[in-house]
Amino acid sequence: MTEAAATATERGARERILAAAVERIASDGIDDMRIARVAMDAGVSTSLVHYHFETREALLGEALEYSYERAGEVRLGEGEEADSDPERRLLAMIDQCLPYPGALRQDWVLWLELWLRSVRHPELGPTGARLYERMRAWLSEGLVACGVPEGSDPGEMADRVLALCDGLGVRVLIGEMAIEYAREQVWGYLAGELGLDASLAAG
Repeated sequence: MTEAAATATERGARERILAAAVERIASDGIDDMRIARVAMDAGVSTSLVHYHFETREALLGEALEYSYERAGEVRLGEGEEADSDPERRLLAMIDQCLPYPGALRQDWVLWLELWLRSVRHPELGPTGARLYERMRAWLSEGLVACGVPEGSDPGEMADRVLALCDGLGVRVLIGEMAIEYAREQVWGYLAGELGLDASLAAG
């Protein structure tokens, strides 16, 4: 096997491990996740999982980044980028920040695991900070496209949007709030700030 082929094989095994870890963390939680199960799901040995990820925290951090990248591919390929209307694109971006059933809900469960784990494992803090910064920049672009008022900071507005999505999203996730209501609340804030069509979120 050539060096290039060996590298590709190793990369493929690592991605399978991360994909399996995302599923297991979302279904079992990081504390109840078993490396043996992740290895079995990924079709690799437990020693290979330990080779790539020394601790559960390392596996959680990289699984979350992998999940974010995977969600990003959906966003760019099928989501808001396909819409040329800035308002509808921004609304689609908001949808990507809420725990809709399916992959987004799974991603949210991983986020909650990261928040809780980071309290006791500060080494996970940079992972969360890095992902939030990327989401902040991504949302800022959408806000600017819709016309941020002169004197307003799109980054600060993006922070408020993320805070709204986080707070309301948790309530959706535990079943206390309908996701449609959360969507309307976030969009209502943006409609007021940017002069957007407030009824768009109800469509």
